[in-house]
Amino acid sequence: MPLIDSHCHFDFDAFSADREQVWDSCQQRGVQALVIPGVSIPQWRSLFAMVNAQAGWYGAAGVHPWWVSKLTLSPQQVFRAVVERVERERRQGAGCCVAVGECGLDGNIDLPLEQQLPVFEAQLEAANTLSLPVIVHSVRAHNEVIRALKKTGVKKAGVIHAFTGSREIAEEYIKLGFYLGVGGSITYERAAKTRRTLAGVPLEHLLLESDAPDMPHAGHQGERNSPEYLPAVAETLAVLRQVPVENIVAQTGKNTQALFDL
Repeated sequence: MPLIDSHCHFDFDAFSADREQVWDSCQQRGVQALVIPGVSIPQWRSLFAMVNAQAGWYGAAGVHPWWVSKLTLSPQQVFRAVVERVERERRQGAGCCVAVGECGLDGNIDLPLEQQLPVFEAQLEAANTLSLPVIVHSVRAHNEVIRALKKTGVKKAGVIHAFTGSREIAEEYIKLGFYLGVGGSITYERAAKTRRTLAGVPLEHLLLESDAPDMPHAGHQGERNSPEYLPAVAETLAVLRQVPVENIVAQTGKNTQALFDL
């Protein structure tokens, strides 16, 4: 079973100079597929041009909460934009649009959650209309995200990207059918709560991710993260769960394929 990076911003400028070389290195290290989320409507065109041209790369159409303040569209117009982009990709027959997202709520930015929420809910409704999973960004907003997920009744569930939180919060998401994204944060010993949580929840609900170029691993703060380093996430999770790394790779790969219908 190959390693699959379920969340990687590989289209970002941080990889412009050496994207091909990094992808070659990924494959040599066993990383055979990437899911690249959308972050803003203007980005979708270049994102899907990229993923449609490369086997093993998949995209998603979404508006990240960091880009919500730049929107000139209403939530209903965002809903239509997501639906139209996904339907356009489907008509082309490439099969590379596998989710709605990255969307969600972020309590660390200046824009109040109340202003982020209508755009998030519009994208959840788009996912329901399209029967696609959602890639959810949740930072200091788990209770609000859970309420929104329950309100919209997400049909295809999705993944809580870069999950950090308690066992209780993890179980709330799992009850809703969601997977939890496991990334470089578990390489930090100080992330004790997250490490305990991800060591204990069912492996059937975990995905591996890099979030590259962000979320660098312990000892590499300030450096560009890369999907090349995904094996280290798998190895760390294996140590925390006291199982062979092959078990981690096999089950998380199966989970990712099932969620995104790869």
